Amino acid sequence: MHMSKNGIYQQLTSDAGDKFSEEDAQYAVDNLKADYKKNALESAKSYQEDQNMSKDSIYNQLISDAGDKFTEEEAQYAVDHLDK
Repeated sequence: MHMSKNGIYQQLTSDAGDKFSEEDAQYAVDNLKADYKKNALESAKSYQEDQNMSKDSIYNQLISDAGDKFTEEEAQYAVDHLDK
């Protein structure tokens, strides 16, 4: 899974997810060695290939609180580096 920092945090703290404390989840995401721009790009590629989404739709999905929760910078990097 190619998740955003905020997405990982939400998964770790969610009642429907892993149910870690906020403190433990924050420690975890602060200490991950992840390339979130790369994660955003991989998610964008998946949206483009599997769902034929436009770059604008992909960008909106990537930054959405109901979606992937990437930063605007990470999402812009992703759509700027898509092949098509």
